[in-house]
Amino acid sequence: MDDHPEPSTLRVFVALAPPDDAKDELARALRPAYAGYPRLRWNRIEDWHITLAFLGELPSTAVPLLRSALAGLAASHPAPRLALRGGGQFDERLLWSGIDGDLEGLHLLAEDVRELVRSCGIAFRDRPLRPHLTLARARRDDATSVPQAAAGLSGFVGRAWQAERLHLVGSNIGRGPGPIRYRDIESWRLGAAVRAGRDSAPAGP
Repeated sequence: MDDHPEPSTLRVFVALAPPDDAKDELARALRPAYAGYPRLRWNRIEDWHITLAFLGELPSTAVPLLRSALAGLAASHPAPRLALRGGGQFDERLLWSGIDGDLEGLHLLAEDVRELVRSCGIAFRDRPLRPHLTLARARRDDATSVPQAAAGLSGFVGRAWQAERLHLVGSNIGRGPGPIRYRDIESWRLGAAVRAGRDSAPAGP
């Protein structure tokens, strides 16, 4: 993700990212859609993510507090096992791939993230979690590409993978024309403290 100096405010969200081989698997399944619907605004594969909490525009001074809090949460939280599956659309404008696997663990992680953000005194719009991976957006005069591309993904079933890291991400959404870009502010390994505790536990008799 892109590296730039931090402005006075940041548009921020907390997310998971599939591993490269899972993204490559989905990208191969999308080849017919890439060729068939070139007018869609396709997200870069390196920007694919699963949003857990969208925090909106925050002052950059809030970032250090979030970093410290999220580091502790990630270390103590088990990593859910997930998979990418199928496709769908929102309002004929946004194309996505669905999320399968440990959805209970994913929702619990999202709830814990949101509660932690609130405990930091940061207000945000608490939207219901609809786990998905955003792939593309349609232009206003294109009402058919997204539904057709979603139908083409209906049979896709990706391999299972373990979510490895919790990401704090900044974006340029709403900052003028041009493609959407995301950059990692920081990320933390999920379950590090859990694994350390197991490794240090005394052996049984």
